[in-house]
Amino acid sequence: KGGTVVGSTDEIGLRAAEGKAHVHDFHATILHLLGLRHLRLTYRHNGRDERLTDNAGEVIEAALA
Repeated sequence: KGGTVVGSTDEIGLRAAEGKAHVHDFHATILHLLGLRHLRLTYRHNGRDERLTDNAGEVIEAALA
């Protein structure tokens, strides 16, 4: 659904004041909406399995409600 605002910014809209989310959280949310489990999606990099959402990515549930 479009037009959803999660959190708030400072007086001039420069920095997030509440509801901060990292880019890994955003990636996890998009993958969730695509029907993919971000914890299972990996790619090979320098001989290691890496996740797009790193270890800290979580789905932003407030954006989906």
